[in-house]
Amino acid sequence: MSSTESKRDLIIVSNRLPLSIKRVDGGYQSSISSGGLVTALSGLTKSTQFRWFGWPGIEVKDSEEREQVSKSLGEHDATPIFLDQGLAHEHYNMFSNRILWPILHYQSGVIYEDGPWQAYRRVNELFADAVADAAESGSLIWVHDYHLMLLPQLLRDRLQMKNKSCAIGFFLHTPFPASDFWRALPVKNDLIEGLLSSDLIGFHTDEYKQNFIETCASNLGARTEIPNQIQYKNRLICAGRFIVGIDPQKFADTLQKEEVQDRIRTLEERYKGMKIIVGVDRLDYIKGLTQKLKGFDSFLENYPELRNKVILIQVAVPSREDVKEYQDLETELSTLAGKINGKHATPEGAPLLYMHRSVSFTELTALYSVADVCLLTSTRDGMNLVSFEYVACQDKKKGVLVLSEFAGSATFMRDGSIPFHPANTTEMSEALYAALNLDFEERQRKHRLLMEFVSTHTSAKWGQSFTEKLAQRCRQPKQPC
Repeated sequence: MSSTESKRDLIIVSNRLPLSIKRVDGGYQSSISSGGLVTALSGLTKSTQFRWFGWPGIEVKDSEEREQVSKSLGEHDATPIFLDQGLAHEHYNMFSNRILWPILHYQSGVIYEDGPWQAYRRVNELFADAVADAAESGSLIWVHDYHLMLLPQLLRDRLQMKNKSCAIGFFLHTPFPASDFWRALPVKNDLIEGLLSSDLIGFHTDEYKQNFIETCASNLGARTEIPNQIQYKNRLICAGRFIVGIDPQKFADTLQKEEVQDRIRTLEERYKGMKIIVGVDRLDYIKGLTQKLKGFDSFLENYPELRNKVILIQVAVPSREDVKEYQDLETELSTLAGKINGKHATPEGAPLLYMHRSVSFTELTALYSVADVCLLTSTRDGMNLVSFEYVACQDKKKGVLVLSEFAGSATFMRDGSIPFHPANTTEMSEALYAALNLDFEERQRKHRLLMEFVSTHTSAKWGQSFTEKLAQRCRQPKQPC
């Protein structure tokens, strides 16, 4: 590797910067988060110089304060793109999460409004202005997720005006739906044309990738005869599958900590003689939490002999709390949880522990470790990394993953899990019963399959494979994919 390549310039663009910033003693202090993107790219630090661009998550109107924020974030090679509160709300809550997110996850009944769409366009333009100014010819630019689907085209136009040549990559962290469903969105063509100014577009699964390719062909008349290639307006765009993962070593190391071992012993003593089912999800309608609680209710009715012998510990992490649909969902789940415990509880205890809050990483690791079963009921999900995390914590117990067939991870984990349809409460109930009664030899076999997959498809490998492919596209933009 040449010295130039050894420190290639990678600009990472996401809606939110992977940093938290707070006011301290009249100034601002920022700290990097431990999120998935940061972890995924940590293995590239020797070969790549990173620069992050995104919204800092706070409104800063005063120009002097903006300078302070920029200086603090600059210490982490991050550049803020400032948005006023109203624009950020219209872009993030009203268009990205009330219109685009449901369509991407096959949700019907979406009501389109032009105001949020104009805000979405405006935010993408502001991002394009900032990145085009900072980029240099030869930079690799990696854009992330559905909040910024117009950005590749807006960015390409600005770079060309500045006589800058950069490779642009885009990764979609959600599913991409079938062409017929995507057609329901009035601005469907604007969004996919925005993406087709990329050199490389990445998806979690072959299904999502193929849905996108077929949509480009049917909606825009793009040529797609050659696998993984889209020919559109004299541009060659590569589409690929890049399997995102976790850092399993982080979980293994955490499990060795004395405080985590203490917590595991406490939980094992508390639930001695019982089987533990764990669920960990963002509070989002795509996670199938309503279906999960109804399925668990059905399980308790179908197998009354297991009363007081099984508990479901469900962590529902608060999400998008200022969006009405999410507020309504939380109310529905709290009501359901109360009804289930009201119906099935005895003086000895209740079968459901519903926690609507975040838990610490150490607590999460301990929970995963003691659980006999992990139940994931996604109605649609880009990947669902909880399935990976649970497996990474089950080296000792060889617990069983009961996984919805609509989670992206089910594409790769089917043989090592017990799959089911989340809308079929009988099937879910039977899958749970089978998981709780699986013999150790079969549990061991399934865990070995899953652990091999989790160990080989890490977050670091995902980041490396995408950036290497993007660098190749930069060197050989006209070459077949």
